[in-house]
Amino acid sequence: MADYTSYTSPLSERYPSKEMKYLFSPDMKFKTWRRLWIALAEAEKELGLDITDEQLSELRAHKDDINFEDAKKREKEVRHDVMSHVYAYGLQCPQAKGIIHLGATSCYVGDNTDLIIMTEGLRLLRAKIINILAVLSEFADAYKALPTLGFTHFQPAQPTTVGKRACLWMNDLVLDLEDIDHVLSTMKLLGSKGTTGTQASFLELFSGDHEKCRKLDQLIADKMGFASCYPVSGQTYSRKVDSRVLSVLSGIAQSAHKFSNDIRLLQNLKEIEEPFEKHQIGSSAMAYKRNPMRSERMASLANYVISTAMNPAITASTQWFERTLDDSANKRISVSEAFLAADSILELYLNVAGGLVVYPKVITAHLMAELPFMATENILMDAVKAGGDRQELHEKIRMHSMAAGKIVKEEGKANDLLDRIVSDPDFHITKEALQKVMKPENYVGRATEQTQEFLNGVIKPILAENKDALGLSAEINV
Repeated sequence: MADYTSYTSPLSERYPSKEMKYLFSPDMKFKTWRRLWIALAEAEKELGLDITDEQLSELRAHKDDINFEDAKKREKEVRHDVMSHVYAYGLQCPQAKGIIHLGATSCYVGDNTDLIIMTEGLRLLRAKIINILAVLSEFADAYKALPTLGFTHFQPAQPTTVGKRACLWMNDLVLDLEDIDHVLSTMKLLGSKGTTGTQASFLELFSGDHEKCRKLDQLIADKMGFASCYPVSGQTYSRKVDSRVLSVLSGIAQSAHKFSNDIRLLQNLKEIEEPFEKHQIGSSAMAYKRNPMRSERMASLANYVISTAMNPAITASTQWFERTLDDSANKRISVSEAFLAADSILELYLNVAGGLVVYPKVITAHLMAELPFMATENILMDAVKAGGDRQELHEKIRMHSMAAGKIVKEEGKANDLLDRIVSDPDFHITKEALQKVMKPENYVGRATEQTQEFLNGVIKPILAENKDALGLSAEINV
């Protein structure tokens, strides 16, 4: 029966995917601890310590059936989570209990596990970005030639195309993908460095053999699927790693927030809408409303991730010498929640991007209402070619534009700038000739070509290289 009397985090109940929630679950954490203890024991045996095959077999046999209650009961007595799980593992492995965690400190399992989980978390986020790029690329291709009003300062500006605008969203995600790939390429394990990072306990275990101490780290890295360990550390890996990782998550949040802003503005303009389900309620009071709930949630969670990225930066900058424990509580919350929130954001992004609703007639109507103003330069050039004086005609267009703008803003009437120009004999232009000038596609520059070039030159190679990651979908829980 559900317990409704205590706090539960929305980041475990409402938003993230089950895959990301599992990465930060106790099951994942403590199974990884046991994998690390097995890797340590195997490496120590390979380097000559007196560890038997029977002991290793016993450890492997119980690597996944964690006796949580035994560990929980022990922790109440000793107030130490690592030693409680060493004890619980030992209950299941009586032959091997004496060699579990041999020579290691708590950070051997704690820090290495954190590095493993963050690495897997980045890979999961990376796959979701790939899938969002795939969905947006289809959208951009479908609408690459649909002219739409461009905006600077959210004021009408030169036209672009709907597809070209989607390329701006994708380009931000490509930058995030590059950052993820860079960080993933630099992720290492802590290895087994000892209490102050000197490997003194292992030097003792290996009777002063420095080469075996060096090999120990590499063997552990190999067994856990990493290329190497950090060459130097204190008791912990540098907390700058956490800061670096969350900086990438902050970048993802920034990209998603920008996308959500654009969608919310477009939905207000009734040009493009996020998905809205048949029985979804937009407002408790106003039944007609179709609020952009998903985009708003993206923005809200993005603000959280961006601000949370400050936590590991502060922690990294305030560490003392070889380690302090003031990182622990903050790190436990900020790193996990940043990943869970970033995952939630990308789930929303994938859902919204895959269900965008476009209203071409509204888009065209908005563009045509402003296009007369934007066409004035072309009209001016044609009138000069017909023998007019550029300076005089420029002044006339300015006056006609101001008068037409006044009609639109003060009287709410249609833009009559073209009628004013046709009626002015100095422009020597007919309504028919003017209509030829008023084709929206004449004003989008290279937007269509830029879209196709971006899709062909940037996005398609990424998707081809990562085709095995494609096929994800996202459902919104609430």
